[in-house]
Amino acid sequence: MKAILRPRWLRGLLAAVLVPAALLWVLDRCFPLPLPDGSGAGTVVLARDGQPLRAFPDRDGVWRYPVTPDQVSPLYVEALLNYEDRWFAHHPGVNPLALARAIGQGLRHGRLVSGGSTLTMQVARILDGTPHTLAGKLRQMARALQLEAHLSKREILTLYLNHAPFGGTVEGVEAASWAYLGKSAQRLSHAEAALLAVLPQAPTRLRPDRNAEAARAYRDKVLERMARLGVWTPAVVADARIETVASRSLQPPMTAALFSERLRTAYPDQRRIASTIDVELQRALEARVGDYLARLPERTSAALLVVDNETLETLAYVGSGAFGSEARLGHVDMVRAWRSPGSTLKPFLYGLALDDGLIHSESLLVDAPQAFGGYRPGNFDMAFNGPVAAAEALRLSLNIPAVDLLDRVTPTRFAARLEHAGLSLRLPRGARPNLSVILGGAGARLEDLVGAYTALNRGGVAGRVRHLRDAPVVDRRLLSEGAAWIVREMLEANPRPGYASGSFDTGSRPRVAWKTGTSYGFRDAWAIGTTRRHTVGVWIGRPDGTPLPGQYGAVTALPLMFQAVDTLPRSAIAPTPRPPPANVASVPICWPLGLAFDPDHPDRCHQKRDAWVLDGVIPPTLAERDATRWSAGLVHLTVDAASGQRLAAGCLREPSRRIDVARWPVAAYPWLSRETRRRAGLPPLAPGCADDGLGQLQGLRIEGIGDGATLARAPNSDQPARVRLRALGAEGEVLWLVDGLLVARSLGSRPIEQPFDTPGPRTITALAADGAYAQVQVRVLR
Repeated sequence: MKAILRPRWLRGLLAAVLVPAALLWVLDRCFPLPLPDGSGAGTVVLARDGQPLRAFPDRDGVWRYPVTPDQVSPLYVEALLNYEDRWFAHHPGVNPLALARAIGQGLRHGRLVSGGSTLTMQVARILDGTPHTLAGKLRQMARALQLEAHLSKREILTLYLNHAPFGGTVEGVEAASWAYLGKSAQRLSHAEAALLAVLPQAPTRLRPDRNAEAARAYRDKVLERMARLGVWTPAVVADARIETVASRSLQPPMTAALFSERLRTAYPDQRRIASTIDVELQRALEARVGDYLARLPERTSAALLVVDNETLETLAYVGSGAFGSEARLGHVDMVRAWRSPGSTLKPFLYGLALDDGLIHSESLLVDAPQAFGGYRPGNFDMAFNGPVAAAEALRLSLNIPAVDLLDRVTPTRFAARLEHAGLSLRLPRGARPNLSVILGGAGARLEDLVGAYTALNRGGVAGRVRHLRDAPVVDRRLLSEGAAWIVREMLEANPRPGYASGSFDTGSRPRVAWKTGTSYGFRDAWAIGTTRRHTVGVWIGRPDGTPLPGQYGAVTALPLMFQAVDTLPRSAIAPTPRPPPANVASVPICWPLGLAFDPDHPDRCHQKRDAWVLDGVIPPTLAERDATRWSAGLVHLTVDAASGQRLAAGCLREPSRRIDVARWPVAAYPWLSRETRRRAGLPPLAPGCADDGLGQLQGLRIEGIGDGATLARAPNSDQPARVRLRALGAEGEVLWLVDGLLVARSLGSRPIEQPFDTPGPRTITALAADGAYAQVQVRVLR
């Protein structure tokens, strides 16, 4: 009989345990926890110090900055748990003693004195939205038990930290801390921790921005509780009570708006995005750009990017000068917009030419009208400078020397090198890189340009700009270390606009290697500068691509770029100049040959210059193209010792001597002084000698006005003086220049009419395609 009863007893016990457990399991599956799944949740983009740059609300318009308990001040956790739920770590979600106490207090006072809710029950109410009724309280208790069964205490606390209501559309302690206190919840004082701990009890009634006194009274209740429980000392509480409750309006953060939007789009699943932005620098530069933009024509926008050279981290990112402005298309992020880069690619071309051994820093280039197949570029101001050093040509951003170098480097190879280093060029569909690329005939992005310019202070290694602290470093070599150093020296030698070398003490300011650019039609103005620590890029223009007449890089973008540079943090002691790499040396060279100075042959040196050379290579002056009547370089001659006349084969006589004549490129001759022309000229051929083919240029002759003439307008006329000019002896196209400025073109000996409306001395030059030229000097009267 006992053997029969024992199984029945066991079965009853098992049924008493398993049936309720099964019922709870069924209920748990039928009524799952309404835990937030993260879909449609808000996002906050943070600066490098944790300050929010911009907060994006969730699908319900709620502002929430996700945190974990480790990212919140321990003072707040102490205040919260000791005021709301001292036994949070020990109860299963419901505290029977607290409920009994709440019921007893209610019966004794005839009203609700304390709710008896645990922190877990409050989380259940937040998630489930239970009503304040007896049925609602029972449901809340059931949900609390369900939460404890599924989640750890840390997970439940995290839910509270991120979803507790704090008034308005603010939820979570981090969002409330920034909204009401202007600081992270990691850096709370005792008084601030107590204030935030009590706000969720009555978030609308206790909002500090609306009822600061009520918020203070409830805060002090928390402080009294902390002192009574011995969690905080009376002295600490007394000091905390002195603090006022600040009244701040609830304004969501809106710093680096377009940058934040870009990161949110790139990382849609991340709720907290930690960026590299320096928030104080960002705000300062946003203000500078806004003030600067107010002085520019309407519909103008601007973009500015600051990058740390060592880490490639973005420190400031202004995608639009007027975010939200419809007139200025403030929603368009111009940091990553494809625009014509103007002349900003030229430093990389000169660096590549240095690496190829084509030039050194003082190589003789010629800024004169030239044709490159069917392409005939001009300079920005339509003037020409004649013979010019490579460094000066880069600093002046002269177009013809740059096109000449690109023709020798080849556009395809140049574009490929830029692409390899992370600077992509956008060309029309089906097009291949051509010579116009170096003058802006392609698309580029400010972000890529700044990443490439960092190479000048990173030993020739360009890098991809980083926006996140944990983003990998991606860099590629663009130039050799020596070439990057020389190009940086060439650009740093260019003084700031308005500053002459030695006229002001700029020792406390960083040295800046800077370059400007202007696209065709004044659509884009650029200025990019790099210092030892930072690289700054500025773009100004109209996002819709319409022209901005009269606005160009040096006038429009460069002042803002230097304002940004002067805003950057810098050491009180100016850094000493970096020594050149081991393979870079300063060598005296000579024009016109471009070779090292030879003390044994000083006659070959018409101009002596100190040049930076790479790997000991001193390349000669580049060979000319398309000059049919001239051969530059060193010419060895035999001359009559007595008369100095040139001797040729078949008429050699004694005594004779050998001489060397250093010749200039033919296109440079119109800009040479009379003495330099004499030194570069060939002696006349001696009588009786056959033509040796080395005769002087068959010069042109300008008809219509004589050398030394004076021009004046007709009496009683307000029209300028006009002269009809012809170039006699020319075949093909003739270029007409006045003071180096191209003013007209003619064919053969066809005439042109040229007005002269500015008084003073003028130089008129006729230049043929084969190098022949003629010049006259005139004076124009008022």
